Amino acid sequence: MTEAGQAWSHGYDLCRRAGVKSGTLYPLMIRLEEQGYLEAEWQPAPEPGRPPRHAYRLTDTGHAVAAANPPLTRDGAAQILAAKPA
Repeated sequence: MTEAGQAWSHGYDLCRRAGVKSGTLYPLMIRLEEQGYLEAEWQPAPEPGRPPRHAYRLTDTGHAVAAANPPLTRDGAAQILAAKPA
């Protein structure tokens, strides 16, 4: 979502990009909104006969938290798992 800037991202698109099911994503999005990291709104359907779409975007606080915690890459995760405790 950080790359979207102030643009809205639709829930279905986020599920697809993250590779998770809606039952996993939507409860997280609700919590992040309650904590002030996301804004959410219902947007009208782009085509007649389609349901409205739930859209999300990061707040300024959400952007700051995301910038301070970049996603872990596969290589980075492998390095952490391979590291031996001191």
